[in-house]
Amino acid sequence: MLIYNDEYFMREALKEAQKAFEKDEVPVGAVIVCGDRIIARTHNLTEHLNDVTAHAEMQAFTSASEYIGGKFLDDCTLYVTLEPCVMCAGAAFWSRISRIVYAAEDEKRGYSLIDQQLLHPKTGIIKGLLEEESASLLRSFFEKKRK
Repeated sequence: MLIYNDEYFMREALKEAQKAFEKDEVPVGAVIVCGDRIIARTHNLTEHLNDVTAHAEMQAFTSASEYIGGKFLDDCTLYVTLEPCVMCAGAAFWSRISRIVYAAEDEKRGYSLIDQQLLHPKTGIIKGLLEEESASLLRSFFEKKRK
C-alpha cells in the first residue's frame, strides 16, 4: 500500500529535479499537491525557455492554477527541492498556497534571507525534508559546471 505523506511528495519533486539536471538546468523540482493528488509537476526551465522567471515553483503555480481553474491555491501544498527565492515567495504569497515544504536551504538567494515576511501569513512552512538528497544533486550539478 502506498502512503502519501510529505516524504513521498518530496521524492516526486526530487524526480523532477533529476529531470532538470539531465536537461542541464539547475536541478530544482516542484510538485503541488491538493488532497493527496499531484496537480502540478515541473522543474526549472530557465535555460530551455530562455526565461529567468521559469523557476520550478513558477511553472508549478501556473500549472496548478490551470488545473483547478482558479488563481488561488488555498488548499494546496508546494513541495520544492530548494528554498524558494524572493520572486517565487512573492508568487506563493499571491497564490495563497497553504503550505510550502522545501528540502535544501538557498543560502545565497532564499526568501528567508529577507527580514520582511514575504509569504502569506497563513502559509505553513516545513524545511529540511530530504535536504541532503537535494543538496547532493545541486552540488553535483555545479561541480560538473566548474569542470
